[in-house]
Amino acid sequence: MVNLPEPDYRGKVRDLFFIDRERMLVRASDRLSAFDVVFGQPIPDKGRILTRVSNLWFEALRKSGLQQEFEFEDHLLETADDRLPEPFCNHPDFVGRSVLVRRTERVDFECVVRGYLAGSGWKDYQRSGAVCGHSLPEGLRQADLLPEPIFTPATKAALGDHDENVSTEYMVAKLGQRRTDRLREISIAIFNFASQRMQSAGILLCDTKFEFGIRNDRIVLIDEALTPDSSRYWDQSTYEPGTSPPGFDKQFVRDYVEQLGWNKKPPAPQLPDDVIQKTRGLYEEIERRIEGALGI
Repeated sequence: MVNLPEPDYRGKVRDLFFIDRERMLVRASDRLSAFDVVFGQPIPDKGRILTRVSNLWFEALRKSGLQQEFEFEDHLLETADDRLPEPFCNHPDFVGRSVLVRRTERVDFECVVRGYLAGSGWKDYQRSGAVCGHSLPEGLRQADLLPEPIFTPATKAALGDHDENVSTEYMVAKLGQRRTDRLREISIAIFNFASQRMQSAGILLCDTKFEFGIRNDRIVLIDEALTPDSSRYWDQSTYEPGTSPPGFDKQFVRDYVEQLGWNKKPPAPQLPDDVIQKTRGLYEEIERRIEGALGI
């Protein structure tokens, strides 16, 4: 077996290998991260599912015309296992979970779009009646549909730290008005496109986060796109405002470890096998539903 290099960067889920100044290889592991802590136990097949789902959405976005309309690109160069550079080409540790991408200057914000009131947005609303500076109508319930999707950026935290919701004004102070406006427009446009496609499969896209880079002064969609790790999906048939709808993601794990009274700091608690298998099944189910929505 060929000896593989160590990753140049190891994230919570993805490993990055710098090929040259222009390209890098991204490998999605089966590692599970919740509350910004990496668990010791993997979710089998998770990395393969994340990679396939991302690739499907990147392809759908290319065909949609949004990239031309809103003047952005994506980072994908190659997705075929047998066309990856050596020593990664067809290597069993990389098959089905790796892509070759363009290197960019990363924008150090997560571009979050929310269509429903959930998660940290719901907690913010309960405290202040607003979410990241967006004032919302009184009397909204958990999981209510928002009057329109809102853009709520977050800082991009280092490994082990917590991402922090910030106002758009804070983002403007760091990036400038024009770039912030462009990232908001692109993010909301992708969210609306994905929401419409998923509704055809009986799925509600509650919220999602995007990451972007800059290359030759153009905005590039990077990292992952609309995966169950970066998005909250709900089954429309069981959706009920005023509750916390079950999702197709690691929310099942979050709920389990919160019930344990875990302080959300390393080390993460051990997960029983039934929680691991249930989580794997949720990832597999949303993969199937996304394939249906995209006509695969």
